[in-house]
Amino acid sequence: MAQDWARAFYNSTAWHRCRETYKQSVFGLCERCQQPGDEVHHKTYLTLQNINDPEITLGWDNLELLCHECHTREHKSKYDPLRDDVMFDANGDLVRRG
Repeated sequence: MAQDWARAFYNSTAWHRCRETYKQSVFGLCERCQQPGDEVHHKTYLTLQNINDPEITLGWDNLELLCHECHTREHKSKYDPLRDDVMFDANGDLVRRG
């Protein structure tokens, strides 16, 4: 859910138009897994400092269409204690996956 300070932006006509035309430009497919996409994600997360910067908020270089699963994975991974790039070896030591 959007932060209170971002609600006006996400409800704006400019965002709705940008979001819909961006979705069409990538044929409605998640740019990570190619399943039907439904979330237009900002690669650089919106903050109080950049919410009024149209290059960040509306620039297509900062947008990515994601399905619900990929979008959830993107936002939850920063809080997830599990990582995909490491594992425990036979001795129980934490090592990078090869």
